[in-house]
Amino acid sequence: IRDFNEPFSYRYGIVDPHDDDDDDDDDDDEVCAKRCVLILLIVGLLGISTGTIMLFTDPYNTLFRYKATFGEGGEMFNLWEKPPIELYLRVWLWNVTNREEFLAGKEKLRVQEVGPYTYRENFTHEKVRFNENGTMTSIPTHPLTWVPELSEGRSENDTLILPNIALLSFANVMADASIFTRMGVNILVRQTDSQPLVEMTAREFMFGYESPLVTLGNKFMPSWIMFEKLGLIDRMYDFEGDYETDFTGETDARLSGLIDKYNGFPYLPHWRREEGDGPTTCSNVQMASDGTKFPSYIQPNQTLSFFRKSMCRSMKMVKVGEAFNSGLNGYLYNFVDDALDNGKVNKDNKCFCRNGKCLPPGLIDVTDCYYGFPIAVGYPHMYLADPSVRDAVEGFYPDPKKHRTEFLIEPVSGMPIKVAVRNQINMALGTIDHMAHVQQFSNMVLPLLWTEIGMSELPPFMQTKFVMYMVVLPVVVQVLQWVSLVGGAALAAVSLLAAFCNPCAPPDDVETRRSSRAWLQQDADVNKAVRKQLPELLIVEAERQAAHALKHGMAREREMQVYRSLLAPDDANDVSGSSTASSRRTSFEQAYC
Repeated sequence: IRDFNEPFSYRYGIVDPHDDDDDDDDDDDEVCAKRCVLILLIVGLLGISTGTIMLFTDPYNTLFRYKATFGEGGEMFNLWEKPPIELYLRVWLWNVTNREEFLAGKEKLRVQEVGPYTYRENFTHEKVRFNENGTMTSIPTHPLTWVPELSEGRSENDTLILPNIALLSFANVMADASIFTRMGVNILVRQTDSQPLVEMTAREFMFGYESPLVTLGNKFMPSWIMFEKLGLIDRMYDFEGDYETDFTGETDARLSGLIDKYNGFPYLPHWRREEGDGPTTCSNVQMASDGTKFPSYIQPNQTLSFFRKSMCRSMKMVKVGEAFNSGLNGYLYNFVDDALDNGKVNKDNKCFCRNGKCLPPGLIDVTDCYYGFPIAVGYPHMYLADPSVRDAVEGFYPDPKKHRTEFLIEPVSGMPIKVAVRNQINMALGTIDHMAHVQQFSNMVLPLLWTEIGMSELPPFMQTKFVMYMVVLPVVVQVLQWVSLVGGAALAAVSLLAAFCNPCAPPDDVETRRSSRAWLQQDADVNKAVRKQLPELLIVEAERQAAHALKHGMAREREMQVYRSLLAPDDANDVSGSSTASSRRTSFEQAYC
């Protein structure tokens, strides 16, 4: 069959005549090809659909908005509730180096920066309660832990010469009292021998020292002096009874973690409010951040607000650049230049003038936040303060890199990745030259200490998490989006080309191939008939072979008998001579033939 078909193989090809399923296999191949084309088309269309959906719905932002919304057990909520960061409070005290000369009126006050005294601040939001209006209420706590290894050799037991806040505050408060009241206070001061500059340890100054004036005030005026010891850091970190209400992001994920109200108000009551117009620039705390989270999706020109109770106000911040930290890019923010202006430049800040009296630029009067003590907040080393304030005391060396506040904020999440909040606490004393022992401090701004609340970087596990969320995941989503679109379009195009551009065999070739196959099938049928008769043929052939073998065996036996008679002649007959041998050979030849 192959020899016959070989000259026509260019037309018919080689077909196995014994393959009964050839037509079925061809049909299966055609069905399989059609299925493959259909599968390619479906996969391609799914890829195009997926890519288009991702292009218009932005699944990354959808997922992030879901995570940014605060809820019980949520990832972002847990970070806000108990930030797992290393936040430190560093304190520098202003040690007076010329006490005798200054009190004698011979020299102006000279101070020396001593520190840092470093404490770990464990900032948390306790007893969180979710409200029905998309807010949550919590109690802020800021417990401090002494960290000697970060204090650069300083000890809480360091002995320094520091201002007697109790005496100076009493003198300032009583300066406007009646003459009889002032006389009584002066007698009390002299009897207790209270001095304006006293020797005490660093810890006593920060967390409480005993003073006869404070003891008497607590005994006779408990509504005003509600503490037995006076310590500046102790009063700055007094959050007892405070609570804040923050947005959960349920209505707007960008606002999650921002303050809605503090102690039940969207403003600070001690600042004057314009009648009927709600909170003013000075008193407003709504939409401010307590530092744990700022708005999400921050725009480059967006102004942010930061609130800290020790600052007694919220302060606006503006973007001044960008920086890289903890594996993330962030927006760098500083307080606005006129943040400590009292209306001299920015008229909106006029409300920071207390009782119509405005402090020099660079200082904010926060007396109402510190129990009536004449406390003024500014920047360290009188940075950006009025020159007259800075020149009144020796020992200030302002440096923007060291003394300005900086926030580095990841703009999408609003999470701070580096923080340095720097403030200086001062006493802004009025006319007290008629009060005992304090005449030299009249109309003076006296530095007490300055602080830095800072975080240098995120902890490693948070770095890894935020790099995955903020850097890797957006790239993966973009790659999947375009791979789906381009890959889907390519698969759809290939399937369409396979369906419409693959040539089919001409009709005459199909008929010829069918004739060849029919002829080969006929031959195969003949072969089947022969195979059915094969047992009978084998029996006949076996009988023939047996008969032949029997016949051949009998002839062979006769040959062997003759041969043996020739090789072993009888001795009695051997004397007959050569004639007898000759006759035997003739007989053998005849027999053999």
